[in-house]
Amino acid sequence: MQQAGAVVEVSLGRQGRLVIPAALRRSLGLSEGDTLVARQEEGRLVLEKPEAIKQRLRARFARVPAERQLVDELLAERRQQALREGA
Repeated sequence: MQQAGAVVEVSLGRQGRLVIPAALRRSLGLSEGDTLVARQEEGRLVLEKPEAIKQRLRARFARVPAERQLVDELLAERRQQALREGA
């Protein structure tokens, strides 16, 4: 079960409960009491630790310069547009 992409068949229980097999929990580093975020993605159920989501978002936006103030840029653009429309 240590390999990536391992396939395990599970059954949906009462009240929609799903049991993740122990070997899969171990390989994913899941422990009792862990919080997972559930979302639907292209017809699939995706379960993910919040920390994994945060890491993915940090990596995705790592190229955005920290000194760049996007809000300030947007406000400046809106002010210029309002001035043009008012003239």
